[in-house]
Amino acid sequence: MSKSLKILTLEPYYGGSHKAFLKGWMQYSCHEWTVLSLPPWKWKWRMRHSAITFASQTSEKIKAGGKWDIIFCSDMLNLAEYLGLAPQSIQKLPSVVYFHENQLTYPVAHPQEFDFHYVLTNLITALAATEVWFNSLYHQNIFLGELRGFLKRMPDFQPLESVDDIRHKSLVRYPGIHQFQKRGMRPPGPMRIVWAARWEHDKNPELFFKSLQILKDRKVEFRISVMGEQFRHRPDIFDSARKEFTDHIDRWGYQQERRDYETALLEADIFVSTADHEFFGFSVLEAAAAGAFPLVPERLAYPETLGLDSGNEDFYFKGGADQLAERLVQLSEKLQNNNLWDSKPGRAIHIVEKFFWKTKARVLDEELFRIINRHMQSMGY
Repeated sequence: MSKSLKILTLEPYYGGSHKAFLKGWMQYSCHEWTVLSLPPWKWKWRMRHSAITFASQTSEKIKAGGKWDIIFCSDMLNLAEYLGLAPQSIQKLPSVVYFHENQLTYPVAHPQEFDFHYVLTNLITALAATEVWFNSLYHQNIFLGELRGFLKRMPDFQPLESVDDIRHKSLVRYPGIHQFQKRGMRPPGPMRIVWAARWEHDKNPELFFKSLQILKDRKVEFRISVMGEQFRHRPDIFDSARKEFTDHIDRWGYQQERRDYETALLEADIFVSTADHEFFGFSVLEAAAAGAFPLVPERLAYPETLGLDSGNEDFYFKGGADQLAERLVQLSEKLQNNNLWDSKPGRAIHIVEKFFWKTKARVLDEELFRIINRHMQSMGY
């Protein structure tokens, strides 16, 4: 077999973690990649039309001489529709679907917005794929754990056996993160806090700003950088918080240049997540890789990715704004005593270094070789 594979990659939503994942892997991969992608907006429309669009684009690529060994797509694609519309040579290829998120357990701001058809797209794609990869064990468990109950709510012909079919070909394959340069000496000043996430309700920004208000009332000094992707509709709390904490702000809003975002992480003392929903947590792990102290809820994917064992319990908080504020006060006091890390400043970096792309890309490359070998054996080669 060749030392590299030709991968046809289909990404209907080329932005955020989806884009970061592919760019990070491709940077260190030994394989050859053809990426068909669509802009990261109007996600419902992307899930509807992308199979048609990609099938047409694939046909054009084939006419120009394109050939591939394997298909790699994200959960935003209806893979079965795509395979039904694509040329016959494509239909014979093994395929991997990567679940960055899912439409069954993804929280909606208003219950009436939930549309079960998008859950069925996830289901059908998983059934059509050769393998199903999840970005965390938490994600795999919560999706497969709730899928059977979802199907039981259907009026008839409930394909309950499909849950086990998907489970048997599901694997956890963590994405990677970039390695950061070593941070320099900390400049003087108050505690520097970073909050970086999509500006949406499921990241619970209200909890973060309530905790800051408590710090402000208690006369605790701090600086903040509030970053992340923004969309047409965003929680009102961001506008009011910008006015409330204007004298504490270092950075505000999406950082157009990656180097500005990385600088913010390298300067941060504390990185706070208040998410109600997180399947992996790119921003938290990147902050830890940059040497910032992670402070996250003791749930979701965080205990899995950051580790919840002896010596790491201080990365977590339980409860609401009062409990988060109290933890921030404690960390501020440690920072003033020059002992934020309890004499172990590299602790978080050591925990997340297993996710660095230099290592992770080789692992994922080998996984694709494994799938191809198995596929060839099944075909009698």
